Amino acid sequence: MSGCSIRAIWILNPLDAVVFSRRFAVVEKRWRLACERDNSGGAPQPLLPTDAELAAAFGERKAREGSARGFGVRASQSSPGSDSWVDDPITRHIVTLRITREEGNGFTLWPIILHIRGSYCILALPFVEPQQFKAYERLSRRNDCGSSIGEKDNLSSLLLNLPCITGAFMVAHTVGDIIMGDMVDPEVVVSSSPTVGGLLDSLTGSIGISGISTRAKPAAAPVLGSSTSASSVVGAAVIDAPKGTLKAIDKDVLHAFLSSSMPFGTPIDLNYANMSTIRTTGFSSADLPPADLKQPGWKPYLYKGRQRMLFTIHEVIDAALYDRDEIPDALSVSGQVNCRAELEGLPDVSLPLAGLKDAHVEILSFHHSAQVSEHGDDKQALMFSPPLGNFVLMRYQASCGLDPPVKGFYQLSMVSEDEGAFLFKLRLMEGYKAPLSMEFCTVTMPFPRRRVASFDGIPSVGTVSMTEFSVEWKILTSGRGITGKSIEATFSGTVKFLPRTSQRALPFSRSVSRTLVEDDSDSEQDYSNNANIEDYLMEKMNKDLQAVDLEEPLCWQAYHYAKVSFKVIGGTLSGMILDPKSASIYPAVKAPVEFSMQASSGDYILWNTLGKCPAAASPKVR
Repeated sequence: MSGCSIRAIWILNPLDAVVFSRRFAVVEKRWRLACERDNSGGAPQPLLPTDAELAAAFGERKAREGSARGFGVRASQSSPGSDSWVDDPITRHIVTLRITREEGNGFTLWPIILHIRGSYCILALPFVEPQQFKAYERLSRRNDCGSSIGEKDNLSSLLLNLPCITGAFMVAHTVGDIIMGDMVDPEVVVSSSPTVGGLLDSLTGSIGISGISTRAKPAAAPVLGSSTSASSVVGAAVIDAPKGTLKAIDKDVLHAFLSSSMPFGTPIDLNYANMSTIRTTGFSSADLPPADLKQPGWKPYLYKGRQRMLFTIHEVIDAALYDRDEIPDALSVSGQVNCRAELEGLPDVSLPLAGLKDAHVEILSFHHSAQVSEHGDDKQALMFSPPLGNFVLMRYQASCGLDPPVKGFYQLSMVSEDEGAFLFKLRLMEGYKAPLSMEFCTVTMPFPRRRVASFDGIPSVGTVSMTEFSVEWKILTSGRGITGKSIEATFSGTVKFLPRTSQRALPFSRSVSRTLVEDDSDSEQDYSNNANIEDYLMEKMNKDLQAVDLEEPLCWQAYHYAKVSFKVIGGTLSGMILDPKSASIYPAVKAPVEFSMQASSGDYILWNTLGKCPAAASPKVR
């Protein structure tokens, strides 16, 4: 990973104690030499902090900034040099720590990548040049810093031009996946056409399986079992361990992975399966590449078997549907092109991308093995040497080029303290034509502050069930999707709740907040007694809204909504498309190219049209 070196990595538990750390002496020596050259004989830079010093600095920052993430914008209590003073939302992800020592020679650590995974905070400190560090120090004390006032020399522009920032984020996310046991390959959909032999058939044990996500492994059979078992051990160890602790086996797995993937602090290959296989199996003479070819670090083993290429475009649509004249609906699409190249040897693949302007693609990023040889608003040309197994070739953001797959309105009104009347009127796949097909669709009404006693009502289509804190309406179930047509779905009824007890005295219970946080692995948690940003916002909301208004909504933070989950196959919502016939392989080889597309819902929200709802003002286009 060219341009990225890591000075140190720390993992902190909810009590702000360091449970794992790793320092890279080679990178730290480079940093000290660079500082000596830049200072021209000035005072030497201090060593990296101890675990206790870092934990104390992190706790102090959390108390100062309101939470682990921080404000991200300048507040009345912000002081010059602090993260919130910089007035840039990027400081919620790239933070600064002030290390204090008894002898008085404190110092600053920056830029520190902050990644929150489960109950852990993962910190990664990349190597930056001293000139870049000094530029940040000057910027952080200016009165006019920040991206909100339109300054070109803001923190975001400084950071996003540094390759080490992207690389450090990748390291932090990979470490988070390992400690949570979430090492899942990106999904690549396999065609239903029958195959004869090859590595895929040996893995699945059958012929002609459709819609399956598979992983490419080395041809040697023992490698398959060893790689899988290693991954499962990590997950089991973390699940069984008490929250806030790491077992010895977890630390051993992390040390082994970091020693293999970035032995001297520079990431070589962050693929956990590759590293596990190399440590377990090693290499044999059969794995050696041709003498005239240089094998890249991201492909330690060569594929052997039936040759083909698989591409899958997977999009996720986030939506906020209000059904109000004064608030426009908001939709956004994030997508990725997943690839699996079952190709022998070390070939290069060329893939032109066209129609990006029509697809409203706004942001593009590529796999580190790809080279972009042609730029333009409407087309890109990629050349890449594919790694082994499933990988994400490209990520992008776009606007939705079609109408929302699910649109309509949702209304909820309390007819008494313990009973509410609701109404849904939805249209599914209106304006969509074949081959676009919706596989399933489910609508959930969450009530995290009230326990559901019963509900009454029969929908026009689908089935309804309830849990302790929600009502779930399954409009379409798997195997009964719709293709080339739209349907209208209505559902009216009432929902009854158990009487309130202690919930009235504690309308914003911390236990509710903790329950919600545990459901979102990437949500931040603050277990300290210090005042945090969530408490600040709740206090402000209580002052701004009358008590009677706060009792009307049923959900957290005075809002109520319904969430829609669905999956659409056979196309994309942005209009992004690939032409399988345009892919070229060098040296030339006869390998079929298969292509599939699918889209699924992310945070797809129907806001209650009879209640309060959050909304952001859209900028006016001049």
